[in-house]
Amino acid sequence: MQSEAVQDYVKQIHLLQAQSDRPATTNEIAEKMGVSAAAATAMVKKLAELGLVEHRPYHGAQLTDAGNRVAVEVLRHHRLLELYLTEALGLPWDSVHVEAERLEHVLSEELEAALDRALGYPDTDPHGDPIPGPDLKLPAETSRALLELEPGDDAVICRVPDDAPLLRYLASLGMVPEARVRMVDKAPFDGPVSLEVDGVEQSLGVAVAGRIRVGPV
Repeated sequence: MQSEAVQDYVKQIHLLQAQSDRPATTNEIAEKMGVSAAAATAMVKKLAELGLVEHRPYHGAQLTDAGNRVAVEVLRHHRLLELYLTEALGLPWDSVHVEAERLEHVLSEELEAALDRALGYPDTDPHGDPIPGPDLKLPAETSRALLELEPGDDAVICRVPDDAPLLRYLASLGMVPEARVRMVDKAPFDGPVSLEVDGVEQSLGVAVAGRIRVGPV
């Protein structure tokens, strides 16, 4: 059983790799973990000694197969917990991340299986993020960024960022998983995009539009 700190680091490295499709840099890891670059470097060296990452100075950290399994198992715990907290306990979707962060490290295999069964073996969490299966495999990414839509394109929201203030804002616009959107207009020079969300016109900044994933209608 890996320590909570080790689990937190490999999870963040996994998420960083998934976002950029390249090794995670020490500065990126430090920012995500809220620590100094020196502290992140020391932990990455420890992870390398444990066989969980491959690390070369100035080339970033890449998870090994063993590290990836640890990271994906923590993600499975986290996302199952988020869904249980929203569906079974009725907690708001913008508050479950912090609670799941606390509980993800202590979830036994038996309780994990019981949660999965009670929830009906779900594929996604409340924010649309995929829940890895018991085999710790993630489905292939088939969505694309909302920002990639062209005027007139229709799509369905698949995933939204797991960021509490942003989740509250998106919910106020009706921009939640399974909502239907149409790109109306894209202003030039990184201006905002205009969208119809379930028939209601809304405006969204390009930075946020780039973080929302959509799929076909």
